[in-house]
Parts: sequence; C-alpha cells; structure tokens
Amino acid sequence: MTIRIGAHVDQTDPVAEALARGTTLVQHFLGDPQGYKGPEVHYAGGAAALRAAAEEAGVDLYVHAPYIVNVATTNNRIRIPSRKLLQQHVDAAAEIGAKGLIVHGGHVNKGDDPATGFDNWRKAIQATDLKVPVLIENTAGGDNAMARRLDRIEALWAAVQEADGAENVGFCLDTCHAWAGGIPLAEAAERIHEITGRIDLVHANDSRDAFDSGADRHTSFGTGQIDPDELAAVVRAAGAPVICETPGGPEEHRADFAWLRERL
Repeated sequence: MTIRIGAHVDQTDPVAEALARGTTLVQHFLGDPQGYKGPEVHYAGGAAALRAAAEEAGVDLYVHAPYIVNVATTNNRIRIPSRKLLQQHVDAAAEIGAKGLIVHGGHVNKGDDPATGFDNWRKAIQATDLKVPVLIENTAGGDNAMARRLDRIEALWAAVQEADGAENVGFCLDTCHAWAGGIPLAEAAERIHEITGRIDLVHANDSRDAFDSGADRHTSFGTGQIDPDELAAVVRAAGAPVICETPGGPEEHRADFAWLRERL
C-alpha cells in the first residue's frame, strides 16, 4: 500500500506549495486560525479559482478549522460563535473543493460533566450542514478534553453517531497529540479503528515533549521523543493519507517525506 504524504502549508497559494514539495495533498487554514472573524480565501482568484487550480494540478486540499473552535464547551460565549464558525468553514471548504475540514475535539470547563460536552458535539453535528466531511482530531492536553484519551474519544464518537449527518463525520489521528496525550502509539491506530471504524487522515508529527506530557509541540521527524519505528508503524497501521505538520518550508518537508517513506 502506498500512503500519500503531504504537509500543512501557507494558505496564499496551496497548490504552488504542494507542487514545490512534490506532493498531491496539502492542508491549510482559511483566514485567521486564532480569530472569530470567519474564513477568508487568500488565493488571488478567490475560491472558484483555487478549486479549479487544485483540480487541474491533481492536488487534494484539506482545511484546518481555527484552533479556537470549541463546540463542546458549556460557555455560550464560546460555543455559539464556535458553531457559527464551524458552519462558515464547512461552507468555505466546500467552495474550494476541500476533501475535509479538520476540527479539534475541544474541552469542557473544570467541574463540568464531560457528558455535556459530548452531547454538545452531537448537537453541533446535528445543526451543521456538512457539505464536506468534518474530521475530529485528537488533542494533546487538558484533563477536560473531549478527545485526548481513548475513553473520551469513545464517548464522543458514540454521541456524534446519534446525530443526523454522522456519516459525514470522520477522524484525524495526530501522532504527536496521541503521544503527548498518553495514548500508546503501538495501539493507537488499532484502538481508534475499533472505536470509530475509520481513520480518514493522519497528522504525522514528532513530539518535542515526553509521553503523556500534555504538551502540543510538534517537531521534525527524528528530532523529537517518539521512537522512529513506532511513528512509522502507527502511520502504516492507520492506512490513511498523511499531512505532516512539521516545521519548515518545501526543503524541510521533502526531507520529512523522505524520512517517513524510508520507514513505511
């Protein structure tokens, strides 16, 4: 099996970024990853032109939702704008022909019942017109996170399956987040497959910090604390397209692709 490997790139011209890396898939933001302003297409010709350019070049685009999206929280001042932002990014991702929108699992506040957060996810999926697949990503830190540990991921997935539109919800497995979040990589892909029945995308990243540290700090392959063979094994077991969210530009990403391919 040949696994496709791409990278997270600048959003100005993701097609050119893909070609510079010799790949056919890239991930990028649409607008400010830390703001509620809403999606913006920075590509010179707008959404339709980016879609056409990507199709012509044979490049698959994935969009990462803003980090601030948290549809699980009990805080209305965050949850309600998050749901609005989720729909806006689904719409914008559809306009550029993206293959999926990656969204972090979010968290509830200290003292809140996690079940409320899981149900808020169900409500969000129910309320969103999923024109492209929404891929829920496991996260690295926080005791109140919805998608850090396997038991929470299992409960989150069960809740989401109750929503209309659940067939358009997938999973993105981040290797750095799994490691830093305390999920043993030797079993990560197998357990996620058991829970969700699918892994749609892999974020392949080494981790600067220790196992179960809760620290979300990506680093280039072979420079972090994840055993190289374990990292390659979880990517292989996931069997999904790969996005490297590692530092650097085309040259560094090509080196990361080569490092990973050697071990797959």
